Amino acid sequence: MVMTSALARPAAMPLHPRPRLGFAGLGWTGRKRLEAITGSGLCDVVAVADASPDAALEAARTARGARVARSFDELLRDDLDGVVIATTNALSAAQAQSALARGLAVFCQMPLGRDRREVAAVVDAAHKADRLLMTDLSFRCTSAGQALAEVVRSGELGEIFAVNLVFHSAHGPDKPWFYDRTLSGGGCLLDLGTHLLDLALFCLGFPRVDLVRGRLSAGGRPLAAAPEAIEDFASAQLTVASGTVIQLACSWHLSAGADAVVEAAFYGTDGGVVLRNVNGSLDDYLCERLMGTQRETLCAPPDPWMGRAAVDWAERLAHGDRFDPDALHLVQVASVVDRIYGSA
Repeated sequence: MVMTSALARPAAMPLHPRPRLGFAGLGWTGRKRLEAITGSGLCDVVAVADASPDAALEAARTARGARVARSFDELLRDDLDGVVIATTNALSAAQAQSALARGLAVFCQMPLGRDRREVAAVVDAAHKADRLLMTDLSFRCTSAGQALAEVVRSGELGEIFAVNLVFHSAHGPDKPWFYDRTLSGGGCLLDLGTHLLDLALFCLGFPRVDLVRGRLSAGGRPLAAAPEAIEDFASAQLTVASGTVIQLACSWHLSAGADAVVEAAFYGTDGGVVLRNVNGSLDDYLCERLMGTQRETLCAPPDPWMGRAAVDWAERLAHGDRFDPDALHLVQVASVVDRIYGSA
């Protein structure tokens, strides 16, 4: 089961018959979540919607006859208990609020919104409606990420003084809207960096972030010199209340020598621990304990983590879980991202 914060989960409501779900957005990401949830047998997918009629029809077949809705609003008119949203950054926050206003639980692909304001509005709506809200925090879902958090939180590393986060992709998004700031809200920092920042703050117990400095560039030029561009390289340095320094670097279209380079390393006075991807893969991760010049593997592939967060949400929904305070941390991460953009 996916790890959440140290905050206690709310008491479960009485178990009710298989929740009825709707799916909005059936691209690659949405389809993976659909396949994971239908494969779990926890819920019934009764309606789907996508801008592509072909994608919606294919998803309906996967869901064994789910109804195809012509729009998100039409999807919500079905008798649903929850909705899975994997549309676009420009739509997700408003769609999530609409679903919550109808009393539905929500699982949303990250980012939940384009900025802190949008994220806070969704979390506030979930809190007021007392409905389960979760997002796809990718690295928390992996077994390597869970092993990493366990070591960091155990205290065995001593005083953690430095965290290095890296997420470089030799590729970039293949949809034009990603490169339009109005539609996307940001570039590689929002798309990639958010996941690592969440992992770092999660492992550290979501401390107060005191200092934020960031730099953004596009095509090798500082973003200030091309304000109409979206960043394809971002770096930032954060200092948290304990004094720990977090350094982040992320990018699209970088000559990284592999499809991707991903690393989250925590260094303490008594050793270190690192999560990193294997052979450039975005699917395979390992976790290693670092001791001087030695490494000990704590967790290694294979690990079928894709869709794990969505299934966890479906399981909790089936057990009647309501609002989880862990969602409040989404606002903190979004605030840090906004501060990086502002400082740059």
